[in-house]
Amino acid sequence: MIAYIKGILTYIQDESIIVDIQGVGYEIMCASPFVFQDALNKEIKVNTYHHVREDLQVLYGFKNEDEKYLFTKLISVSGIGPKGALGVMASVDVAEFVAAVEREDEKFLTSFPGVGKKTARQIILDLKGKLTSMLSLSSQEAFHPSGSEAIGEGLQEAKEALKTLGYTEREIKAVMSKLQTETDSNTDEIIRKALGLLMKN
Repeated sequence: MIAYIKGILTYIQDESIIVDIQGVGYEIMCASPFVFQDALNKEIKVNTYHHVREDLQVLYGFKNEDEKYLFTKLISVSGIGPKGALGVMASVDVAEFVAAVEREDEKFLTSFPGVGKKTARQIILDLKGKLTSMLSLSSQEAFHPSGSEAIGEGLQEAKEALKTLGYTEREIKAVMSKLQTETDSNTDEIIRKALGLLMKN
């Protein structure tokens, strides 16, 4: 299996990045390819999961081991494939997702595309208690189930509000990644800060 790819980031596309290794371009599917924007034309190391089927081989890429681990656990859940797992990871960070699973927040989990109540219950059944021990120290420091519910809901509501204002999924992801550590759970405040970031772009 290919555990990671190290080379020059040459292209960033809507769903993938291309990493050049000695003249060979490896296409790596990512939840949010544009998080690698700062590394364009530079050498990077991308943690990868090598997905193999009889008729298909795909490399999925992640910024760190936590994201990769979460991806592998998600695709182990009945009803969730690689594309579904990427869809979940495109709009949530690891600690936020783990917090939702630990508090059995079905409403939060069903907010992701393709995740219905049955799948949300399956995620909780299969993954509760199995994710927190694998988080890195930095993620564990950010993982506070008692407070993350309000923060998570505030971020989610802000995302939906920005969509109704006409911003694209890519634009929203770009600013939300900068607001993941936002401690103010007030949705209006998060929206105001997000709009400020969007106007700068």
